[in-house]
Amino acid sequence: MKIAVIGAGKMGRWFIEELSKDNETAVYDIVEGKAGNIRNAKSLESFEDLREFGPDMLLNAVTLQNTVDAFESSMEFLPEGCVLVDVASIKGPLPQFYAGCGFRFVSMHPMFGPTFATMDSLREENAIIISEGDAEIRGFFMQFFSTLGVRVFEYTFFDHDEMMAYSLTTPFVSSLVFAACVDRTAVPGSTFARHMKIARGLLSEDDYLLTEILFNAHSLTQLDRITSRLEFLKHVIRAKDSEEAFKFFERLRTNIEKNK
Repeated sequence: MKIAVIGAGKMGRWFIEELSKDNETAVYDIVEGKAGNIRNAKSLESFEDLREFGPDMLLNAVTLQNTVDAFESSMEFLPEGCVLVDVASIKGPLPQFYAGCGFRFVSMHPMFGPTFATMDSLREENAIIISEGDAEIRGFFMQFFSTLGVRVFEYTFFDHDEMMAYSLTTPFVSSLVFAACVDRTAVPGSTFARHMKIARGLLSEDDYLLTEILFNAHSLTQLDRITSRLEFLKHVIRAKDSEEAFKFFERLRTNIEKNK
C-alpha cells in the first residue's frame, strides 16, 4: 500500500517508521526541511506532490487545530480511492468534515503519546478506532496495533470525545492544578517528585494540544465532577471526620481496583 503522512512530528514519525516496514511511504510537513531527514519515506515538498505519489491512504498527523485544514489542502491532489485517516485526540469537527468530504475515512486515537509511552515497547498500551469508519481500513489498523501488542477499543465519535473528558481532561486538570500550587520553598518528598515529573511531561506538550483537550465539549461535565469531589473532601477535612474519611478512602481503593 502507498501511504502518505502529513505532519512530521513525533507521532507522524512513529507511524512512518512502523508503516514503512510493509508499505511504501511518503511524508510532507509544512515546516520546510522537517520531513527531509526521515528514513524510509519519500520527502514531499508540497501538498501538490501528493498527486504524483498517488497514495492509497493519507494519514493526517498534524496538530489538532490544523487537522481539518490539512485535509482540505490535500484533497484536490488525492486519487479518488484514497482513504483519509486521522489520529486526533479530540474528534470535535471531524465527523461533520468526513460526512461531506466524499472520501472513505478511518479515525483513530493512539492513547500512547510520545511524551509518556515507551514507543518501541507498546504492549499494554491502548488505541481507539472510531466505529463509523471504513471497515476495510479499520481492519488494517486493528491488525497493525494488535501486532504491536496494543489493545484496541472501538467507540463512536460522540462516545470517544465523552470518554476523553474522563481519560484526558481528568489527569490533565489534576496535573495543571498541582503545577499551579507548586511552591519553590517546599521540600519535596518522593510522592511530590513523581507528581512533578508527570506535570513537567504534560507541560512539555504543545499548547494547542493541551487547549483542545481541555476545550472538549464534554470537559466541563468532568470538571464539575472533580470540583464536587474536592468540595466533599474539604467538608471531611474541615469536620475532621475520620469515619467519613475512611469510607472515602475505601471508595477510592474500590475505584482504582476496578480500573486495573
